[in-house]
Amino acid sequence: MIRLYDIRYLRIGTRDLDAAIAFATRIVGLQLVAREGKTAYFRSDKVGARGDTRDHTLVYFEGDPADHTSAFDILDGDDFDRIGAELENAGHPVHYGTREECEQRRVKQFLAFRDPTGNKHEVVVRPYHSGPRYFPSRDAGITHFSHIGLRTSDAPRDEAFWTRLLNARVSDWIGDAPLLRVNTIHHTLALFPSPYPGVQHINHQVEDFDDIMRSYYFLREQGVKIVFGPGRHPSSSACFLYFEGHDKMVYEYSVGVKHIQPGEEASYRPRQFPFAPESFCMWGSKPDIPEFRS
Repeated sequence: MIRLYDIRYLRIGTRDLDAAIAFATRIVGLQLVAREGKTAYFRSDKVGARGDTRDHTLVYFEGDPADHTSAFDILDGDDFDRIGAELENAGHPVHYGTREECEQRRVKQFLAFRDPTGNKHEVVVRPYHSGPRYFPSRDAGITHFSHIGLRTSDAPRDEAFWTRLLNARVSDWIGDAPLLRVNTIHHTLALFPSPYPGVQHINHQVEDFDDIMRSYYFLREQGVKIVFGPGRHPSSSACFLYFEGHDKMVYEYSVGVKHIQPGEEASYRPRQFPFAPESFCMWGSKPDIPEFRS
């Protein structure tokens, strides 16, 4: 089995890089690390948070807005060649990054593959870390990049891909949508049924519920569309706020996510929630997000 450690970064195409940079910094509150040609790198990890020295966690590049790639790192770089072989043997062709591609991603090595839906993923070795601490462009209270929602054309099939070939475990289901963890955090990936592939939402954790509410009022004043919340997820226990971003990408702030510790793994049993609004929010907020509606 391939053992992933954590999600590392997300790469997203855009037709308007200047607008993407403006939204990521002025609205979301990320730090612009660098702009190199047609690519912009952003940080979101506060010192002391999980993965707190990641060089970057989000990349916007000039390209197709539907071009999304998520990247994961591994604990042991010696597993890299074995991972490629396991993916190939399972019928998932692998591309090994060239020197130039590795430099663009700020990693020593990476391999790229697609899941059964066609979502693009990378496994990286020795990704760059940063010495300077994260300096936010606005005080959104962000502590770190935590998870993504991912679209799936067949949730049970893709769940099997992530749990049998990779080391993901199901924390809970909402309908057929599995919430998957690769470490102690309740979910690093959430797979939502959709007719096409791609990242469905991007999550950043914040320090406390006050940050959720401060951003709620800030986003409303800025004319940003709130698509869900404020609310609380009954599955992960996290309080949340979702809003529509650049190129209609959905961003989420959340706080208080459940952790499943190693000592709980043997006894933990995932729960089945119905695919209904109350399974997404226990307070009664209704999502204006297609993948969250039946």
